[in-house]
Amino acid sequence: EISEMSERSKQNVAHGLAWSYYVGYLKIVLPRMKKSMEEFSRANPNLPACRKTWKLHILVPLSCDVCDELEKADSNIQYVTDLTETTLARAGTKKRVYKHSLYAIRDEGNQLWHCAVEYATPLQSLYAMSQDECAAFSREERLEQAKLFYRTLEEILKGSKECADTYRLIAYEEPEEAERHFLSREIVWHLRQEHHEEVAVLEGSHPHTPSTVLDSAELSLQISVSDLPQPLRTDGF
Repeated sequence: EISEMSERSKQNVAHGLAWSYYVGYLKIVLPRMKKSMEEFSRANPNLPACRKTWKLHILVPLSCDVCDELEKADSNIQYVTDLTETTLARAGTKKRVYKHSLYAIRDEGNQLWHCAVEYATPLQSLYAMSQDECAAFSREERLEQAKLFYRTLEEILKGSKECADTYRLIAYEEPEEAERHFLSREIVWHLRQEHHEEVAVLEGSHPHTPSTVLDSAELSLQISVSDLPQPLRTDGF
């Protein structure tokens, strides 16, 4: 009866997607992230290296609108190369390949920032469900699920010792009016934070957060500490 109620209210969708994303992908690739970046840095000594940005930057658009090619989403984002592949036997698939792409992000001063960045792929499933009559997801329900996905994933990763300091979640709500370089500005802001956050902590200062960047407080949701899903809240939006 509880299972049927959860399915009807769709409260368990984002929770399951977040855990699947972590167990089936992030827990595999994130512990290898810094090694891949180190190998790339040694092979490309001409590119500036900042160890604070040697993470996988995971984009979480709350609209669930995921673009397969980042260059098409923002022309200030350009593909550079792929990092070292990880090959494993997985669920019956021999030599399954996991890899990440490195991008050059151009800021407003024409400076290039290099980082590994990709979308959280489960958001594609949430978007597809909102377009499928069988799933019957409304736009509002999709937004709630996207926020719940983010908060659940954030909590999972915070509790994962092997994934510590190997990722950065970039959650954002796109502006109503299209902006050509909105995404590149979001990514560069986070890269700058990674460059300066250590200095800020030492000096006791707190860098200003732009209105476009969403933090955990703004994405406040009731996430159960038990295995049972709880009602969603969207007070922050």
